[in-house]
Amino acid sequence: MTNKADRSGSCILAGFALAAMLSCTTPSASAHQANKRVADANAFATTDTASRPQPQSTRRSVARAEKGPYYVDFRARTAASWGHAFVWYGKTSERAVEVAGLTPAGDTLAYVLGHITFVPSETGASYGDLDPEYLTASYRVYLNEADAERVFAYIKKLQANSPVWNAETANCTGFIGDIAEFMGLQVPNRWQRPENFVNRLKELNGGRQMVRLSAE
Repeated sequence: MTNKADRSGSCILAGFALAAMLSCTTPSASAHQANKRVADANAFATTDTASRPQPQSTRRSVARAEKGPYYVDFRARTAASWGHAFVWYGKTSERAVEVAGLTPAGDTLAYVLGHITFVPSETGASYGDLDPEYLTASYRVYLNEADAERVFAYIKKLQANSPVWNAETANCTGFIGDIAEFMGLQVPNRWQRPENFVNRLKELNGGRQMVRLSAE
């Protein structure tokens, strides 16, 4: 009787474990799906506090001082597990947006294996990155053209040199943290929930909106 109870208990625990693993990831968007939707993505950008309506006497000076023609938007969204961190980047005058982030290539199995070893990665848009209803945090900073050229080139280089994903050492918060560090921003501890990471990144940098890179 005891052995039977033990086996039943083990089966229940195994069932819960399997359910948890299956819920720990969301399907990746195919390149085709991401490209189809990218043209409208910038319309979903969140509005920064400093860019909301202000008294007429200060609105123009703030806009001139704190915004540039290009941007990088550090973002976090919900997922079945801990969530996901990624960036949007592009030109403020255009609706099109580029998406970069680090996720395991594939679905449930790759995600589960990525908690114990390195698995192949994807570094473009993943499922939910372009949907405003999944957004949990956003910190947008602006760049002039020269700095944007350097930052955008760095993002593409980082994508090309991030072939693997691992939940502990090569994850999404570490990926966008590298971008923030390259831009000269103060970067928080990278081992935390994506939403907390993005909010803390904004807090550490005083919510500054304009970033100017140091001379090379």
